[in-house]
Amino acid sequence: MLNHLMIGTNDMDRAQRFYDAVLGVLGAGAPVRNVAASGHVRLFYRHDGSTFCLTQPINGEPATVANGATIGFKCNSPEQVLRFHEVALAHGGVSVEGPPGPRTGGLGTLHLAYVRDPDGHKLCAIHRPT
Repeated sequence: MLNHLMIGTNDMDRAQRFYDAVLGVLGAGAPVRNVAASGHVRLFYRHDGSTFCLTQPINGEPATVANGATIGFKCNSPEQVLRFHEVALAHGGVSVEGPPGPRTGGLGTLHLAYVRDPDGHKLCAIHRPT
């Protein structure tokens, strides 16, 4: 259903360092760098049929965080969830919503880790056993 997800950043170099490391845990390679006709820099991370994008806001306003939004990244194992969390913290992320690990609810037991990236966007690393 989704083709891509794009979020804004106020510091492209810092955001790239963070996402190079965190998305590298999931197997994504280096992003494709693009300069829009407006002169704004965008980065496109492509992996497993999905695209995650970073952009400098084209309207010239500061990038802001969407209240209530969470970006979920699918992990292959509980260990990858933990590694995602560790790498995020090592690259300027902040742990939120409790420690990483299993959580049981209406969808069964999921392994989750929540962090905020350096710009404040909330990310979730999730492994759903089959």
